[in-house]
Amino acid sequence: MQPLKRSLSMAKKPKTLDNNIAQNKRARFDYSIEDKFEAGIALMGWEVKSLRMGKVQITDTYVIIQNGEAFLVGAQIQALNTVSTHFVVEPMRTRKLLLNRRELNKLVEAKEQKGKTIVALSLFWKRHLVKLQIAIASGKKQHDKRDTEKDRDWNRQKQRIMSHASR
Repeated sequence: MQPLKRSLSMAKKPKTLDNNIAQNKRARFDYSIEDKFEAGIALMGWEVKSLRMGKVQITDTYVIIQNGEAFLVGAQIQALNTVSTHFVVEPMRTRKLLLNRRELNKLVEAKEQKGKTIVALSLFWKRHLVKLQIAIASGKKQHDKRDTEKDRDWNRQKQRIMSHASR
């Protein structure tokens, strides 16, 4: 018998540098970010499969704290067609966040301050685990949002000018 040769189709998939699953770009526009944390999420198996397919939306998510535990509210994970026949799925369910006690105490302290909220910034893979980047944030006023837009437009114009000048 000859040893089996590995064909190109059986080779390992190349590693991708982009480990982001979803981002909440709206949070950076609406809030000024003060302190960031990395939290694990308690997920069900079908939710992980849906995350691998990119069927998640975290635009209007926020974190609540009840009984000394943090929960993610408003994240929408759509079930795959193959999974939804076997389970009763709830795409908008509240998911528990996994944080250590010191981080939870900081979040509780920040939540008690007036004008502070805890928002989700991004959902990403860290090795084989799903992590959520959350942040303590305070809401921006309308004039702050306008300043952010002006800065973004100016940076875009500056990049165009620099790219035309380098030609």
